[in-house]
Amino acid sequence: MAESFLSIIAETLLKNFISPTIKQTISLLNASDLKRLEETMTYIKAVLLDAEKLQKHNQILRLSLTKLRGVFYDAEDVLDEFRCDALRKELKTVRFSFISIPFAYSLRMGHKIKKINERLETIATDFKRFNLGENVQILQNRPYVVQSHRDTYSFMTFKVLGRDQDKENIMDLLVQPRGVETMTVIPIVGIGGLGKTTLAQLVYNDERVSRSFPLKLWVCVSEFFDVARLLCEIIFNINHERCDGLPVNALLTLLQSLIEGKFFLLILDDVWNEDRVKWDELKAILMKLDYLRQSKIIVTTRSLAVASIMGTQSPYELEALSHEDSLSLLLKWAFNQGDEERYPNLLPIADEIVKKCKGVPLAVRTMGSLLYGKTHQRDWELIRDNHIWKLDQQETGILAALKLKDDVCCEDIGLQYFKDLWSKGFVQDVEDKVAFYYFKIHDLIHDLALNVSHEECLTIYQQTISASKNVRHLAFAEHYPMRTLQPFLKKLKGVRTIVALTPSTQFREVEKTFLSACISYFKYLRLIELDHCTLKALPKSICTPKHLKYLNLSRCYNLKRVPKSIHKLQSLLTLRLFDLPRFQVSDNLRRLINLRFLEISGDDMQLREVRPGNWSSLRFLYFYQCTTLKCLFEGMENLTSLKDLTFKYCYELESLPRSLKFLVKLEDIFIISCPKINLLMEPQGIEDQNLHLGLKNFIIRDAPSLRDLPRLLLEASASHLEFIELRGCPELEALPNWFQNLISLQRLEIIDCPKLPRLFDRVQHLTFLKQLKIQQCPTLNDKYRPQTGTDWSKISHIQEVHIKEQKIIKWR
Repeated sequence: MAESFLSIIAETLLKNFISPTIKQTISLLNASDLKRLEETMTYIKAVLLDAEKLQKHNQILRLSLTKLRGVFYDAEDVLDEFRCDALRKELKTVRFSFISIPFAYSLRMGHKIKKINERLETIATDFKRFNLGENVQILQNRPYVVQSHRDTYSFMTFKVLGRDQDKENIMDLLVQPRGVETMTVIPIVGIGGLGKTTLAQLVYNDERVSRSFPLKLWVCVSEFFDVARLLCEIIFNINHERCDGLPVNALLTLLQSLIEGKFFLLILDDVWNEDRVKWDELKAILMKLDYLRQSKIIVTTRSLAVASIMGTQSPYELEALSHEDSLSLLLKWAFNQGDEERYPNLLPIADEIVKKCKGVPLAVRTMGSLLYGKTHQRDWELIRDNHIWKLDQQETGILAALKLKDDVCCEDIGLQYFKDLWSKGFVQDVEDKVAFYYFKIHDLIHDLALNVSHEECLTIYQQTISASKNVRHLAFAEHYPMRTLQPFLKKLKGVRTIVALTPSTQFREVEKTFLSACISYFKYLRLIELDHCTLKALPKSICTPKHLKYLNLSRCYNLKRVPKSIHKLQSLLTLRLFDLPRFQVSDNLRRLINLRFLEISGDDMQLREVRPGNWSSLRFLYFYQCTTLKCLFEGMENLTSLKDLTFKYCYELESLPRSLKFLVKLEDIFIISCPKINLLMEPQGIEDQNLHLGLKNFIIRDAPSLRDLPRLLLEASASHLEFIELRGCPELEALPNWFQNLISLQRLEIIDCPKLPRLFDRVQHLTFLKQLKIQQCPTLNDKYRPQTGTDWSKISHIQEVHIKEQKIIKWR
């Protein structure tokens, strides 16, 4: 069943509230409040879908959901405060040894949780008035889980590998006669993800079982072990009619009439109950059925205690898959049949990934599905080398595999959402700029977004005199005077976003005092957008919002520096200092250790070195009009997460450092209008000969001094490099023959490189090359002219060729 947006938020909040960090911070003083919150959130999450369906016809319910959204925002603020304070404590611990959690802080944060809980309980009471989720059970031993959180079934949905012998072993147990006056219960025991349910399905669907047992029954038990529910499920298996609400005696009578003296096989899947009394109650009822002693029961469970309580013989303990079967399973899920033979370079990596999964089929399948459609070696290496494997201290790799899937999905989810919207026509006029996209949204989609968000988003005009307390995101209209903060705005306690809307051709006047007031009154700011503003200096308070994640000061042409305490913004993920011609790039920027996206510009580069740990999370680094930058700062090898590196209008930049060879996650290098740059970078020594990098895109434009290309970086990325563009390089006299080693190259564009006499040797051997574009290169234009050029035959295999004004596309 699809989850609602609020339901997803509820689950995320619940996970965070029961995390060890929160529990440790509030200590035992507020443990009961945390337990109550856990139970209340579990209930609310379980009934949210019902509530959202019914709200259209019920104004009170709709108001309750609006309140709930507000509580969720406030709860997120509390959690974010925990996270920020934990990070600051961690940094202080590194510098000043261990620092304990103050008693007063624990008490204060515990009080905030108590207030959140009281509001949630009020909403939960409202929900109960509407009989939402009447069947929801709040389980004390596993409070996170509600009834029937997992549903299993008897039919097979995929071919199973490596369990044939296990199936035969269970079949042997089924045919063994019983010599005592009791039922036969065969427990299958194993850790989560090992394939207990799959093995039970294999047995259930075997033809020999169908011949031996005229009646086959399958019940997914899960955590909620209730005798009446289980009897109802068994009856539903037989007559496909619901009988919920009948007393147990009536259920037994109905079941006896349906069994009619038949032998049966009953699968009780995913049993958690360790209460012997509950099992004895069900067992006593089942013993009253005819031919029970000739019938058999199979139980699947993770718990040896469950097996001991229910089993009439030693449990069948399921073992891990063999390495060979695990590898076959991974390849089956990662490729369409036979496709793995086209990528022999991926097989050794697959072998290593399988070892990390430790024979757990669910872990192997998860990794296979995660890798499906990915044929670049770099993608496989990132999975293999991910740090999450090291965090799993369990005996199996299943937790790491599932966390890794979440981690990778989180990284890609924004792009996936965008592509989904694109495919459905919600965005239009999309331009792929390699590292990013330009696009527009249709007016109707814009109107829909406004309608959905009107409670939380507000544009302030000069005539605006009031605002709902639910507003979280403020935009100030183009002609609104941003000098003083109006009294009605000071009453808004939950504002997260302030945006100064500015015409593209004008500058926006923003007073320093206005910004100070916003920071003072809006304690939970996440985003500040001040593009094209006239600010000459920032208030010192700009460094105080502990929740701030995004700060844009681009094109504030009068701005010369940020405060020295900028490093206190430890939550900051994005910092945009784009097109600031007189800006001083302070050394303190390197202490923003959580930055993911950084644009910098200016004429005073004071940043000389990045030390280990400083920018280890940085993924996007853009140098724009850094007019005094001759070479990059020391310590580039410490930017271990960097994916995109861009230079534009850096007029003094002469070279790139060899330390880039240590950036194994680097995918894109763009160099535009850097007139002094040359990229001579040859491999040196054995270490460089065995280098493996992951560059996918390399673009250099308007580089009049370029004579050499960085062999060290490009050839080491041969298995990944897809796109090369060389444009405006009048001194480039040859393409090196090592270009023939770039076996993954798909697009090559050569524009305005007049001294190039020819392409590299063996260009015809680059079988992945699909697009070749040559323009403003007189000799190349003649030599490779379609059909008539002397070397046309060397490129005629390429699917799309664009030479001068001629464009040839071969449809395949």
